[in-house]
Amino acid sequence: MKIVKVSVRDLVEFVLKRGDLQPASLGAARTQDGIKAHQYIQKHSGLNYLPEVTLSYLYVPRENQYISGLDEEICLEVKGRADGIFKTESGVCVDEIKTTSMDLSLLEESISGMHWAQAQCYAFMYAVMESLENMEVQLTYYQLDTAETRKFNKWFTLEELAEFFFNLGERYLAWACRVQEWLIVRDESIHNLNFPFEAYRVGQRDLAVGVYQTIKHGEMLFAQAPTGIGKTMGTLFPALKAMSEGLTVQIFYLTAKTITRTVAERALSDLQNKGLKIKRLTLTAKRKVCFLPEVSCLPEECSYAKGYYDRLRGAVEDMFNEESWTRQVLEDHARKHSICPFEFSLEMALWADVVIGDYNYVFDPRVYLKRFFLDGGEYTFLVDEAHNLVDRAREMFSAELVKEDWLKLKRLAKRDNPRLSKSLNRVNTALGKEKNRCLAANSQGEFVEKGLPGSLIKVLRQFVKEVEVFLKSKAETYPWQEQLLDLYFQTLTFLRTAESYDTRYVTCLQFREEFRVKLFCLDPAIRLREAFEKGKASILFSATLSPMDYFMNVLGGEETSFKLRLSSPFPAGNLHVMIHKSIPTKYKQRALSYEQIAETIAAVIQPKVGNYLVFFPSYEYLQEVILRFRVQNPSVKVIQQTLGMLEEERENFLADFMKHPEQTLVGFALMGGIFGEGIDLLGDRLSGAIIVGVGLPQIGFEREIIRAYYEKVSHEGFEFAYMYPGINKVLQAVGRVIRTENDRGIVLLIDERFAQWKYKKLLPPEWKNIHYMTNTKAVRESVGKFWTETVH
Repeated sequence: MKIVKVSVRDLVEFVLKRGDLQPASLGAARTQDGIKAHQYIQKHSGLNYLPEVTLSYLYVPRENQYISGLDEEICLEVKGRADGIFKTESGVCVDEIKTTSMDLSLLEESISGMHWAQAQCYAFMYAVMESLENMEVQLTYYQLDTAETRKFNKWFTLEELAEFFFNLGERYLAWACRVQEWLIVRDESIHNLNFPFEAYRVGQRDLAVGVYQTIKHGEMLFAQAPTGIGKTMGTLFPALKAMSEGLTVQIFYLTAKTITRTVAERALSDLQNKGLKIKRLTLTAKRKVCFLPEVSCLPEECSYAKGYYDRLRGAVEDMFNEESWTRQVLEDHARKHSICPFEFSLEMALWADVVIGDYNYVFDPRVYLKRFFLDGGEYTFLVDEAHNLVDRAREMFSAELVKEDWLKLKRLAKRDNPRLSKSLNRVNTALGKEKNRCLAANSQGEFVEKGLPGSLIKVLRQFVKEVEVFLKSKAETYPWQEQLLDLYFQTLTFLRTAESYDTRYVTCLQFREEFRVKLFCLDPAIRLREAFEKGKASILFSATLSPMDYFMNVLGGEETSFKLRLSSPFPAGNLHVMIHKSIPTKYKQRALSYEQIAETIAAVIQPKVGNYLVFFPSYEYLQEVILRFRVQNPSVKVIQQTLGMLEEERENFLADFMKHPEQTLVGFALMGGIFGEGIDLLGDRLSGAIIVGVGLPQIGFEREIIRAYYEKVSHEGFEFAYMYPGINKVLQAVGRVIRTENDRGIVLLIDERFAQWKYKKLLPPEWKNIHYMTNTKAVRESVGKFWTETVH
């Protein structure tokens, strides 16, 4: 017998959910308040009240159903946890607790069929377990602001409950059979799948074995896998094998950049060409797929949100027929069924075998896939370019508000809705007090403290209530409504972040042109670990996951986490590494280095016509050197990265790096920027890279707060805030040069600090023969000798 497991909530939502699509997070503002409300009701409901009662039922269909291709009958195991069960004089009652910010007098008994349905399922399972002929069902609504409750009660016979429950089970099983039939086809194709290349690259097999074992044991792996090992295939292939063996149910391939998502898609396409049958889905940002970007997401304005759930199930079943779930196919089906394409993609992610997407779909509390990660599951997370997750995590777990946004909206709403404007004014006033407090404490307009701004949070909670009342009761649309929703969601994020505020947070008050209040997450490790624990196994990999202990510390690793350091698969002699240790590039000394750096670049490119990249720590530094270089080298083609480059401009920049160049090209770019990682310029499309400086992040308000925090907790404040992030950017830039076993290239690191032990020990061990330079003549001769020896 094949047992398919499903929760009560998922069962009810799959079969019964109907109605409009509401904007994400609407009405879900106060997670911790909701939990506390549940606990309060459970605690004060008497000694007979049993809280959090786990229930289950094995549903065998009335008529035997078999899965095609498998000689097994299918049945459904339904599990859930009732909020409360208690005995009354009349019998036994199941209690379903819901929290709301609505006025309880506006509630009606029929407010949510979904709530009744969940409670009826629990009542049925308990009645069967205790052999009861009748059960009472109670819905308890708790008003978050007034702490008032309102209850609705109904009685059901066991026969009525059984008929309702079996109907749900039959309708869900029809879909479950279809999914199980697909899984048989998928797993058979994976069993028969061979590694798509003739042989593993050096280190790639070790990576694949490490990934498989990590998934098998449900652990966490930090893998430093240098360029050329084949990280994408080396992680996806073993993860697929593990999935076919039942070791994981779904794979999430998580990235920070579009280009790395494309690489993952290409790897899966290659496997599909070799016989793999897989349903893969790439999640695309909402703004890129929205059919009506000019209107809000409210069902009153968006036809794709109005009645969304009435049409969703048909769209899902229709889409499941498709072999390829590309963005175009998904958008075509969304249009066909008139539903929101972004929300449709999130729904289809439930049924995809591999989901490719940005980090935020797993880690960001504002947008993470609650369909998966409220309760967790047997998921595998493949985190590509994991070094990028450090700063992204700090951003995702922080929240800020800008005073001027509130003042502007208050003025816009004043005439149309005085009550809402009054609430906006209260928030604006509270922010004004924080601003005055900031300036009183520090005339520079920068102030940091431990502890939450309690008065501000109080009026923000009132604002959330007012907005929800407004959205549920309004009869017309206003031109400022989109701005209101923006502030509403910002407020939800701020309040949600406040719920997680602990010793790893500080409150930053900053006034420049605008005044900001920020709840700043200094150390994201605990929050990341909580997210990773929502899955079974996590593999974090990058070419520059060094020093390993630093990344394990900030990315939620533990002492039991697996570690894997792999060496470059390419001959060490293919990369000629030089360090110019006589040119200081510290901020205060930069003006003295412009001419020297321009001359040194010329010395690097003179021996061989080719394409070169020069990376700078700031745009101002780049501009000063490029002016001098152009004057000194009029025959050299020079291009530069500009701020805010559009996609087409980026593509044009890279297109200039042509094969077999007849004229030397030098591209000036920013370290850690869009050309500093994730680009492939193979063969002689790139002959070398010059890195100016050790990549230290710019000294600033927030960076200094990070330094102070880690100095206190580990005595490595400078290293955690500046040195380690900086050297990571350097190594990423160097990684652009050698992409295949046939590539040859030179690298010049310009900064006296690279010759210091504390920096030298962070450089890759395969750089065994570093050449130290003190003048341009030595650079030119060293480069010339390398190219001469390479040619011969």
